[in-house]
Amino acid sequence: MLRAIAEILTVPAITLGLVALLGLLLQKKEVTEVVKGTIKTILGILILGAGSSLIVTNLAPFAEMFEQAFNLKGVVPVDEAIVAALVDSVAAIGRMTSFILLFGFLTNVLLARITPFKYIFLTGHMMWILAGALAWAFYDLGVSETNGIIFGSLIHGMTLVLLPAIAQPIVRKITGNDKVAYGHLTTTGVVLSALVGKMTGNKAHDSESIKMPEKLSFFKDTAVSVSIVMFVIYIITALFAGPEVVNPLSDGQNYLVFSTLNALGFAAGVLVLLQGVRMFLGEIVPAFRGIALKLVPGAKPALDVPIFFPYAPNALMLGFIFSIIGMVIGMFISILFGTIVPLPSIIGGFFTGGIAGIFGNAMGGRRGAMVSGFVYGIILTIPVALFYPLFGLDIYGVEGLAFLVPDGIIVLALIKLFFTLKIPIPGFILAVIALVLLSIFYKKKQASIE
Repeated sequence: MLRAIAEILTVPAITLGLVALLGLLLQKKEVTEVVKGTIKTILGILILGAGSSLIVTNLAPFAEMFEQAFNLKGVVPVDEAIVAALVDSVAAIGRMTSFILLFGFLTNVLLARITPFKYIFLTGHMMWILAGALAWAFYDLGVSETNGIIFGSLIHGMTLVLLPAIAQPIVRKITGNDKVAYGHLTTTGVVLSALVGKMTGNKAHDSESIKMPEKLSFFKDTAVSVSIVMFVIYIITALFAGPEVVNPLSDGQNYLVFSTLNALGFAAGVLVLLQGVRMFLGEIVPAFRGIALKLVPGAKPALDVPIFFPYAPNALMLGFIFSIIGMVIGMFISILFGTIVPLPSIIGGFFTGGIAGIFGNAMGGRRGAMVSGFVYGIILTIPVALFYPLFGLDIYGVEGLAFLVPDGIIVLALIKLFFTLKIPIPGFILAVIALVLLSIFYKKKQASIE
């Protein structure tokens, strides 16, 4: 039963639909409003997911073309694939993952209730990735299932309540309000890159206020600008790869026609995704208010990456492009470490590299978006290569894959450090003390601002 409940948390549409339902019921809305709000929330997430799937589908051939065109070999950083493989290969890891996911979420809600960090993390696949990574780490270190679930759940909940707090000052600049938060395991990387963007950029030169000549005003249309940028990127890569590489991917279709259609399909995915975001936000924010008022006063939902795309579409594309450049350079730097060579994650570059651009634009304008995207690309490669030897994935039959998300890497590296130094329990106690001190500092800071 508990495992079934835990698995529900990995289905974003169901989870957030239940959140909307609960919020509307707590506000004692009419039946029609409850039904409408719940269904539109679920549909918004499904539409958002359909857009994401369309983007991934049209990026997948590009990743293969990019690797072949520029003769890149190495491991592919895909967090979901690693966790899925670990859960399938070791029953204990699967059990621990489900319980850590459930009790970690409850810990998140409890901490949001009793600390100044009023954030409830609702990005289901990120919660699942962190739960699986923690289960694997404790299993690999020889910790019993019971202790692994206890420590994993507490670390899971603490991580999920702290990460949105780190990003929130920048989120307020992006959205102009304090209604939502950033819920993703790339928070430290995105925030760090945005701070570098702030130091090198100029906030006065916002990426969204780029003045185009009248003849080029069509670039202001998101659909057109995304289509053109992706067309150029796809065609250049296809020309370098050549028809002998692209034709097996295109089922015989002309390689340039195939590349053009995939570029346009990518843009279509972005448009579908943005429609889902608008529908979802229109329902979840008012519904979440009911939960905030009743269960966790002042709570904010920490949501997935695409929620922030509509705020700065130009910065999104700048972050994407420059994160790819950063990843390629980071890949060559990683060769020097003699561990693995992480291949550029094109999908990660768009979704989270784009977010780095949006965060960087909020801090340092269009130059900040470019620098932030580039720095983030470096962050998505070098830590991956450095972390890889800490835990042996190959003994679990997981080959050619590596963890990508910066926050997950940091948590796992700290766990490994504490156990290597033989101070796992003192280390955990220090983490709890740090959370208490952070809470006190945060509360005093908020009071001084008010």
